[in-house]
Amino acid sequence: MFWLLFCIFLLACLGAAATGGLFPPGPWYDALKKPTWTPPNWVFPVTWMVLYLCMAGAGARVAVADGNGLAMALWAMQIAFNSLWTPVFFGLQKIKAGMAVIGVLWLTVFAAMLALWQVDALAGALFAPYLVWVSIAAALNASVWRLNPDAA
Repeated sequence: MFWLLFCIFLLACLGAAATGGLFPPGPWYDALKKPTWTPPNWVFPVTWMVLYLCMAGAGARVAVADGNGLAMALWAMQIAFNSLWTPVFFGLQKIKAGMAVIGVLWLTVFAAMLALWQVDALAGALFAPYLVWVSIAAALNASVWRLNPDAA
């Protein structure tokens, strides 16, 4: 049962990842001023694949546990906001709106991590790297906004 659930959660993650293909960074993003600490482009897909595997594992572990309602609701909420950021930031080219989305994403990832942890400690721990990465992404979003106030 675990592996079936893992595949279902991974498909949800890959659905979120598909927004990157639908709304790639492109020339608009390349032309923006970015902080010197911006990771190289290859880091993003590699990091996200590892994170999506962790997120799917966390979801699958908790899906079969008793008392999982809040954790599952927050898991669903975070993947929705995860899916929303790319179309807002890259698709609509709205840096400030992207900051709002990633702020809510950070809160939902943090809440999901805590709720998952209450049900299954390993599942909660699997969300910790995700929270770190969303924190970095939020800092990058904020820096791009600060460096490009006219593009916001």
